[in-house]
Amino acid sequence: MRHLFSFLCITLFALTFTFAQNIKSPSEFLGYDIGTQFSRHHQVVDYFKSVSETLPNQVILETYGKTNERRSLYLAYVSSEENLKNLEIIRENNLKNAGLLEGRPTSTEVAIVWLSYNVHGNEASSSEASMLTLYKLLTERKELLKNTIVIIDPCINPDGRDRYVNWYNETASQPYDIDQQASEHKEPWPGGRPNHYLFDLNRDWLWATQTESTLRLKAYNKWMPHIHVDFHEQGINEPYYFAPAAEPFHEIISDWQRDFQTEIGKNHTKYFDAEGWLFYTRERYDLFYPSYGDTYPTYMGAIGMTYEQGGHGRAGLGILNDEGHVLTLVERLTHHTTTGLSTIEMASKNATKLNSEFAKFFDNSDLKYKSYVLKGNEDKLNSLKKLLTKHEIVYENPTSSKVSGYDYNSGKQGSMSVNPNALVVHTSQPKGKMVKVLFEPNAKLSDSLTYDITAWSLPYAYGLDAIASNSKVASSKQFERSEFQVMYEAYGYVSKWNSLKDAQFLADLLKNKFKVRFTERSFSSNGKKFERGSLIITKGDNAHLSDFLGNLNNLVSKHSQPLTKINSGFSQTTPDIGSPDIKLINNQKVAILSGDGTSSLSYGAIWHFFEQQLHYPLTSINTDNFSSTNLSKYNVLILPNGYYGSVLNDANMKKLKNWVRSGGKVIAIDGALRSFAGKEGFSLKYKSSDTDTSNNNVENNNLTPYADREREYTNNLITGAIFKTKVDHTHPMAFGYDNDYFSLKLGSSAYNLLESGYNVAHLKDTKVYSGFAGKNALKNLDKTLVFGEERMGSGSFIYMADNPMFRSFWENGKLFLVNSIFFVNNNAFEL
Repeated sequence: MRHLFSFLCITLFALTFTFAQNIKSPSEFLGYDIGTQFSRHHQVVDYFKSVSETLPNQVILETYGKTNERRSLYLAYVSSEENLKNLEIIRENNLKNAGLLEGRPTSTEVAIVWLSYNVHGNEASSSEASMLTLYKLLTERKELLKNTIVIIDPCINPDGRDRYVNWYNETASQPYDIDQQASEHKEPWPGGRPNHYLFDLNRDWLWATQTESTLRLKAYNKWMPHIHVDFHEQGINEPYYFAPAAEPFHEIISDWQRDFQTEIGKNHTKYFDAEGWLFYTRERYDLFYPSYGDTYPTYMGAIGMTYEQGGHGRAGLGILNDEGHVLTLVERLTHHTTTGLSTIEMASKNATKLNSEFAKFFDNSDLKYKSYVLKGNEDKLNSLKKLLTKHEIVYENPTSSKVSGYDYNSGKQGSMSVNPNALVVHTSQPKGKMVKVLFEPNAKLSDSLTYDITAWSLPYAYGLDAIASNSKVASSKQFERSEFQVMYEAYGYVSKWNSLKDAQFLADLLKNKFKVRFTERSFSSNGKKFERGSLIITKGDNAHLSDFLGNLNNLVSKHSQPLTKINSGFSQTTPDIGSPDIKLINNQKVAILSGDGTSSLSYGAIWHFFEQQLHYPLTSINTDNFSSTNLSKYNVLILPNGYYGSVLNDANMKKLKNWVRSGGKVIAIDGALRSFAGKEGFSLKYKSSDTDTSNNNVENNNLTPYADREREYTNNLITGAIFKTKVDHTHPMAFGYDNDYFSLKLGSSAYNLLESGYNVAHLKDTKVYSGFAGKNALKNLDKTLVFGEERMGSGSFIYMADNPMFRSFWENGKLFLVNSIFFVNNNAFEL
């Protein structure tokens, strides 16, 4: 009997063990062959849950947050049973190896690979590939997990993916139509690429403006993998791209990082050659701009790579491309699965070397600048601190009173006096190379043919004075405290106006029915001077509030906003509080155009700004409905970057002008200026190019070899360069700014200074402080408009030739937009 019982126990154990190992394939689990339908996000997640429940000793699935549309974000940790038992020890050893955690690692034999899928929602083959990669890794390639931890993010952008997949599943023919003109290959605006707020998450790694990015960074910095792969798709006529990347490479990228991505590429080649699949390397996709899913990990010591499969949102389940090839979802996901497994294979073969070279990356002793010192507006410094904290970059405060080095404001050597409130960021910390990337005045560019912007230096972006020092600046960590000053009975209270934090305070005041004034001239009261734009909240204006002082103190506490009491409406220096130069701020009704014709990215940046930063109501009007929209319900209409030729036809342009003449304000941003430049009734004019049109020059251009034409054309381009502009800070649009403002110029379009209107900011010269600008483009920029206002009747057209809302990282430019809404041509009436 005992023998029978033992036999039954052994049999039961064997059956249980076998069952545990028999995970379902994606096709078995989903109920359809993978690649023959698009899987919704929840189906992808459900498959990962099923595998982790079946093999809990080899797969750990955890959620790291939720999207704006409440979809969960997941990471799967995949490895051998032994490694998962020691997962926390392996993680800590890796951080110790990089100097990011105190102590010496007990072992550095395990490679850490992070695979990120579907950052662009309509590049949907990669989440399908994530399921097949997981399955094959646990069934066919288990040996790779003996010395490798594989971290899989099956879908970085669930909101975008489901927007695309739901649209496609609703639209597609059955069977699918391979005709390129079929509706299933024509995504409607805004497409599935971006997230909920229409941000490109693959440009947000560094700026972390979006909740998906912020949550991911917490997990990423907790692990700091050795290899990171970002899976993408490109046009339907492109085959497959994988590493090595194209030039330019940022100079901090090590020889090992360059060489090993080449070795990985050669390993992929072995598999692609065996199948006869087309691919290319070393073209288009460079490693320079730091906010990508390949560059950010690279600057954090990893082998960061982008893999691009032909297809994108156009391809659907299948499409006939221009070469006569039917490109299917099955083919696309198979290619991504192949490169994913090949990457893990190379990590497993080189685990020890990956660990040793990873440690070497964090030696920053050879960096030119040892410290970056910044001073300026306290709110802007605090905003910068928040960004650094997201990346776990350490900052301190100076203990000396003067620093010398490269002066960002002058663009040459200089010195700067500082106090303990200034900020010091050293490159001697483990993440010193990322510090260099973020703060360096002008990143070295090895090739002007680059994929993205070439300037992003944080002192310019945050509007701070800065010095880059060749020697380490003495510093210490100061204790930060926040003080709340209770407001007591007074005639009124004054708030400063020079940061986005002040704008958030104003928005909250208006939403809470406070009446607020602003001053167009500086004045003095109680022995203190108040600059233009200062907010004034008086007891008399707010007699309608039942508990004026209590409500005000609540908002002051909420925003940690310092206010100054004034005891009388009689100022020491005019204007007095009742002066016409101190105006009541209207609770503006703001609308924005969206839909066809608008840039979804530009619209999204403004939408996100209003909802998540300014916290002020914004009404979105679809361009299809513009002709039937009653504009009299709004004070302000924002036109994001876009092409409005079909929207602003003769009838709609007339309608818009009439509304402006009646007191409305149009804020046109970037490409939206094209709708008014050179048109009848507008003083906005394009600046004509001064390019030499002589016969000799034309002949030289025609003789440029075909192979050199693309590079020659870069002379006409500006790829995200930083210029110093002159500012009329007496104009309401520029309240809170100084005489100079550093602007990020994204293109070579140029407009003459307004002959009839106000040139609020303009380029006085064409010195490039950071980034690339072609010589021909520079010739046309001198004395051109950056920001301006043109009056029409009782209203205004406000022109923003440079876009301060671009990707929401140019923090110092956002107040120009707020000023335009609330201060410019202020008409204090409620609709």
